[in-house]
This record gives sequence, structure tokens and C-alpha cells, in this order.
Amino acid sequence: MPSYPFIRLSDTPAGSSVRIRHVHSRPEISTRLREMGFYEDVIVRCITRTHGNLICEILNTRIGIDGDLANGIIVSPAEQ
Repeated sequence: MPSYPFIRLSDTPAGSSVRIRHVHSRPEISTRLREMGFYEDVIVRCITRTHGNLICEILNTRIGIDGDLANGIIVSPAEQ
């Protein structure tokens, strides 16, 4: 299995696509994030970053996410 450089979603540059590897937060927060589509192996594209917050495109939907929540989402580069 290849090694991936894991980073937090909050550190993802605008315009890049990444694959979610792990969602780490309190259980109720992790459950809600997964309900919104933030679950393992899904590809997310970071549209913009403003004041620590992100707008992401996930499953053909744009979602705004707080920087603190994005800190708990671990990602790696999306394989093309």
C-alpha cells in the first residue's frame, strides 16, 4: 500500500481535490459530518478559503465548513 501525505482539510489549498481518509471529532459531530457527505474515501474539492473557513464541493454539492471542523478531517491527495 503506498504511503500518502496526510494533511487536515483545513490546510488544503483552494482549488485542490483531496480524498477523505478519516473524520476525527466528537461522535455527534462526526455523525453529522458523515450525514453531510464527509466520510472516508469521498473526494472533496476545496473551492475557497476565507478567514479559516472553507467552501467545499462534495458529492456535487457546495458546503461551507468551519475551520475547527475542517481540522478534524484528515485527507490525502486525490488519485487521478
